[in-house]
Amino acid sequence: MTKHFLFYLLSTGLIFSAVPGQGQWSLEAETGVVIPGYNDIRVPGNTGTLVSFSDELDTPSKLFYRLRLSYEWQDKHYFSLLYAPLQLRAEGTLEEELLFQGTRFAPEASLTGTYQFNSYRFTYRYGFPRTERFQFGLGATAKIRDAAIAISAENQSARKTNVGFVPLIHFHLEWIARERLTLLLQGDALAAPQGRAEDVILAALLYPSKNITLKLGYRVLEGGADNEEVYNFTLLHYAVIGGIVTF
Repeated sequence: MTKHFLFYLLSTGLIFSAVPGQGQWSLEAETGVVIPGYNDIRVPGNTGTLVSFSDELDTPSKLFYRLRLSYEWQDKHYFSLLYAPLQLRAEGTLEEELLFQGTRFAPEASLTGTYQFNSYRFTYRYGFPRTERFQFGLGATAKIRDAAIAISAENQSARKTNVGFVPLIHFHLEWIARERLTLLLQGDALAAPQGRAEDVILAALLYPSKNITLKLGYRVLEGGADNEEVYNFTLLHYAVIGGIVTF
C-alpha cells in the first residue's frame, strides 16, 4: 500500500503541475520526535487483558516523518494527499498473565509490542475570503488507516490488524502575525459512538523566500475505538519541524 500511495502522490503532483494558469502545488515534508502519551490496548475488546504500552511496558520516543502533496486552485479550493507512517515499539514484562488475540503470555515473560498506525489521507478544503490578518478554511478528509498491534515473547506471537476508512472534518486557521510570520492551527477530527480521532497541529510558519516555508510546532494525535474486536485509545505528542516548497 505504501509504494502505491507514494507513486500516486508523485503522479498527482505531475498532473497538477501540467495545468497552466490554474493554480499551484506544493510538497511538504515534516519530521521531528513523537513522544508517547497513553496507549491502552485490549484485544479482543471485551475478553482480552487490558495492557498499557506506555505505563506497563516501555515505549521510547522516536523520529517520525510525513509527506504531503497539495494543490490550491483559484486561491480557495485546496486538495492534498498525506502519507503519515507510524510504528512504535514497546518492551517489558507484566506481573500477571496476558491474554491477547487468543494467545496467553505467561507472567514475567519478556514481551515485545509493536504498534503500527499508518495513515493515508485525501483532503478537500474551501478557503473563505481572506482578511488582513486571518485566513480560514473548512473541508473534509477521507482517511485510510493501516493499523496493527502485535505482541511477542520468546516462543509466542499474536497480531491484530485493521484496515479501514475514516471520514474526518478538516479545518485550517492562519493568523498573519507579521509579513514573514504566520501562526497556524490545522487539523482533522471527528467523534462518533464507534470511536474518535483528532490530529491537530499548532505551528509557526516562517517565509525566508517566496517559494519556501519553514514550519515549527506541536502536534497532538489522539483517538481510538471501543468494540468487541479491539479496545485501543492512544495519545501521541509530536515536536515538529518541516519545510514546504511551492511551485
